[in-house]
Amino acid sequence: MHVKTNWIVLVRYFVAALVACLLCTGPSQAQREKHEPLTAAEIEEIRDAGIVPEQRVNLYTKYLGEHADALKALAARRKSAARADALDEQIQNLTALLDETGSNLDVYSDHHADIRKSLKKLTEAMPHLLEILKALPVEHAYDLSLKEALESYQDLSTQADQMLKEQTEYFKLHKDEKNQERAEPK
Repeated sequence: MHVKTNWIVLVRYFVAALVACLLCTGPSQAQREKHEPLTAAEIEEIRDAGIVPEQRVNLYTKYLGEHADALKALAARRKSAARADALDEQIQNLTALLDETGSNLDVYSDHHADIRKSLKKLTEAMPHLLEILKALPVEHAYDLSLKEALESYQDLSTQADQMLKEQTEYFKLHKDEKNQERAEPK
């Protein structure tokens, strides 16, 4: 009977220690909150422009350029573990922003919003983004993030080019709908 009591006490200590370890460790990578690539002020600016699709796409183009320039500046710093981590985070932010821009284009495409001018600016800015991504030094710390960023870049670049062509054709046929923010039912 004495052995059984010791066994129970040991199990209780083990469970208590396990619970304490789990409580002391932070959340795992998968459990962490998704990092927002935009500041609160930028998010507010995008929300305010939400009713004017052309302005919103222009803002996304601006923020993509700013993120790419921040990446370029980080890459120029002296090589260190902190720099590699910062580059990885910045690349992930750029990827999230590329994906968010693509999602917005999907919405405006469905609404037949006339965003040709802002799409032209976006397509003209895309080679600069690619140039910066390809110029990043090769480091294992952010290989996966860079691969995802290049895929997101390619998706958005293709989408913007295609959408610009489609809009040009659409508004040649529907001249009465030029400069609209969304298609109005007739």
